[in-house]
Amino acid sequence: MNIQRYIYILYTLLFFSGCEEIIDVNLNDADPRVVIEANLSDLQSTQRIRVSKTVAFNEPVNSVGVTNAVVLVIDNSRGGYIIFEHERDGNYVARDFTPVPGQSYSLSVEVDGESFRASCNMPTYIEVDSTGIIRENILGDSYYFATFKFNDPLDIPNYYKYDISINDADYRFSTVFQDKFNDGLYVTHQVSDLDAELEPGDYISIRRYCIDEKVFKYWNEYQSTNPGSAAPGNPTSNISNNALGYFSVASAQEFRLQIVEMDFNWDDLDDSSISMP
Repeated sequence: MNIQRYIYILYTLLFFSGCEEIIDVNLNDADPRVVIEANLSDLQSTQRIRVSKTVAFNEPVNSVGVTNAVVLVIDNSRGGYIIFEHERDGNYVARDFTPVPGQSYSLSVEVDGESFRASCNMPTYIEVDSTGIIRENILGDSYYFATFKFNDPLDIPNYYKYDISINDADYRFSTVFQDKFNDGLYVTHQVSDLDAELEPGDYISIRRYCIDEKVFKYWNEYQSTNPGSAAPGNPTSNISNNALGYFSVASAQEFRLQIVEMDFNWDDLDDSSISMP
């Protein structure tokens, strides 16, 4: 038997034995885990936090709302706390609460005797100089991107998150960026929903967040392991006690742009100004 054939047979055996181990995992026996989704910002004075639990793999839904949680957000910088009251189906709400950039906040959630904690620094918002829409050809298909041009502050780590809505549909996560490779430079962020078939006349609404490093890591893992998928895996949470989800307190601004007929030459854009995630 020659060496190439031996290696091929060995590789095949290892491959199928590995597949068998994965198939034998009983996903329905996994214990439910608490999921906390807290996306607070200064876009509005009403803040919402969702608390749920995961369910068995073969259930028709991927989580069920927790209705008996105790949810608090503590203002570490100025003292005091905000109580979130249960609204419906695991959604907790606090009205007349607008977080302040530059402050630090902590999350406390109690579920059936278990405690879950997290903390987050709220960055100062970095203003945008200009916005626009460009069209780019990717593998023969045409896509529209909203663009955001601005000066990134020098010697300060900065992290950015973008949520997108097409024609007033629900907002969904789009992308995150950091300034690791363009600190202090004039940069351009391109934001789009590559699953949407956009055309002139459509509206693109963007929520632009300045986030802290742990929140960036969560969403960066999400977009790295779930390309094009609306169902997340398990990115690294910034919440204690083995909880899933994230706690984010961000400064933000909302933009609304409309696509118009354009004749754009992609070569006119300076590629060195584009920020990489």
